[in-house]
Amino acid sequence: MFAVFRTAGKRLALMMAALLLVAACQPTSGPGTGPSVNTRQAVPVALLVPGGSASAGDQVIARNLENAARLAIADLQGVEIDLRVYATAGRPDQAAAAAQKAVADGAKIILGPLYAESANAVGVAAAARGINVLSFSNNTQIAGGNVFVLGPTFENSANRLASHAVAQGRRNFMVIHDPDLAGQTGRSAIERAVARSGGRVAGTGTYELSQNGVVQAIPDLASRTRGSGADAVFFTAATAGALPLLAQLLPENRVDPASVKFIGLTRWDIPPSTLALPGLQGGWFALPDPDLARRFEARYMTAYGEPPHPTAGLAYDGIAAIGALVRQGSSDALTVRALTQSSGFAGVNGVFRLRPDGTNERGLAIAEIRNNQVIVIDPAPRSFTGVGL
Repeated sequence: MFAVFRTAGKRLALMMAALLLVAACQPTSGPGTGPSVNTRQAVPVALLVPGGSASAGDQVIARNLENAARLAIADLQGVEIDLRVYATAGRPDQAAAAAQKAVADGAKIILGPLYAESANAVGVAAAARGINVLSFSNNTQIAGGNVFVLGPTFENSANRLASHAVAQGRRNFMVIHDPDLAGQTGRSAIERAVARSGGRVAGTGTYELSQNGVVQAIPDLASRTRGSGADAVFFTAATAGALPLLAQLLPENRVDPASVKFIGLTRWDIPPSTLALPGLQGGWFALPDPDLARRFEARYMTAYGEPPHPTAGLAYDGIAAIGALVRQGSSDALTVRALTQSSGFAGVNGVFRLRPDGTNERGLAIAEIRNNQVIVIDPAPRSFTGVGL
């Protein structure tokens, strides 16, 4: 039996879950139209990172975010960015204080912070001065007003996957989700995406978040899946959590992935050992453009002698967006209207754009696991003029 809740890849999964879960409140900041910018001079940009935290992981992330931001600045042409780095210690109070200092120092936009509660606090602190915040969080609950989230969202992945599945003739979905807030949020995102794509949620099911809890729930989950008429099962579980056990035990209980397509809301290629799970062969998940991601990883490795943390690309993307807008030469380059231009921006993981509600949309590829390898079956779009986004 495959062990569930493995330690390999667990730090990434827990970190991404933390970005989602740490805040449950809506932003209280104002509309944040944005300041006037002199594009003929270096534009002051505040980068808020979780430096100064007692967590060694936060220190690594802080270093990676700053490195990636400086790499992006070096790539800009015809634009000068005055990057000013502020440590938040991963705490909302220090993040708010850092934002106040950054605004007082003349920052025209804030890039970061990482965690949702901190991003919410920063948005509130910067709202009175009309300064927009491009946070690294993936928590859409704190998006809106002057706060944008750059992190990958459940909504984005669910929309891409549901649209592709329906286009391939999969119209009836069983949703099996973790019982915690992240799982419930993921389930809701899947339900909305399925409805938007013209599919049907045939049923939902969950389990206690433990190995024994999954084992005990499997017979009922399998029975309900078979009886629902589902031709696809959509999982919210991460590879470091319940997914390996679900992928093994559902087929053992007569849910055949050869006829009922397994689909994952989370990345199934991290850690790579997940690709060897028999139950996931033929399964689908979404991921950023792999070619572009590999190029960024290689460039970062060359520049800094270590592979980038998974969040590093968000800092690069933020600077890339700011640089692209400043290059246009308009004094309103960093207003909400400019930030939410429909054409979006080119980032190290592909195209992305910011929405007026503070969320984001990213061009994602659809991958299938075949023979323990990731095979892209529907490439990520390179612009927002096509379909499937």
